[in-house]
Amino acid sequence: MILGHLAAAVGKGLAAGLIGTAAMTVSSTVEMKLRGRQASSAPADAAAKVLGVEPTGEAEKARFSNLVHWGYGTLWGGVRGLIGAIGLGGAPAAAVHFAAVWGTELKMLPSLGVAPPLGEWGAEEIAVDVLHHAVYATAAGLAYSWLDG
Repeated sequence: MILGHLAAAVGKGLAAGLIGTAAMTVSSTVEMKLRGRQASSAPADAAAKVLGVEPTGEAEKARFSNLVHWGYGTLWGGVRGLIGAIGLGGAPAAAVHFAAVWGTELKMLPSLGVAPPLGEWGAEEIAVDVLHHAVYATAAGLAYSWLDG
């Protein structure tokens, strides 16, 4: 019974993570076009380091980056499912999910040497990164709540 409840929550979370990733993709794509910046390669660079993968060529790097982006966001949805399984919902659950996802980024990327520590970011970059992760956590939370009925 408990295992079935956890499995169902994680499954709903994975679907919610996919939806959250789609929302974050839209927000970051709009922001990149408005600001005229390129997509960040830090998540893909981190995954490449951890997995020992070296995509060759621009097309391969773009595919790998997309795979990392969608896979990572979808898998973090499983954590949102676990948060729901312990009985936390709504805005508090979204806040915990946001803190877990963003906090992991802030620790992992600098420790792998693919991004500077937060103290070296400018205020605008911090705000933009918070915005995109808040979009992700909010969309994933709303999707999870809807899927959970």
